[in-house]
Amino acid sequence: MDSPLPDRLRAARQAAGMTQRQLGEYLGMEPNLASARMTQYEKGQHAPNFQLLKRLSEALEVPIPYFFCEDDTVAELILELDKLDPAERQRLLEQLKKGSAPSES
Repeated sequence: MDSPLPDRLRAARQAAGMTQRQLGEYLGMEPNLASARMTQYEKGQHAPNFQLLKRLSEALEVPIPYFFCEDDTVAELILELDKLDPAERQRLLEQLKKGSAPSES
């Protein structure tokens, strides 16, 4: 199975409203190489190392695990969980462990 990383990276970049070149330059890549390097990552020709992946995560404001989710629903859940503060995450985790659905506020 192919890695979900290229598609997730593309989706996160587009959601952030950035071009490949803009993202590459933001990360400190040479302007004349930025777009080509990002294209290679988004096509799965090359994979970013962990340090670059961490910087991509910060630049695009998505958690690192998002890039590795094969399931779209789980990927979306990760994005939503990332928006919660730690106490809210803990409450939700406890509810899920108990097998009860969280109540709507």
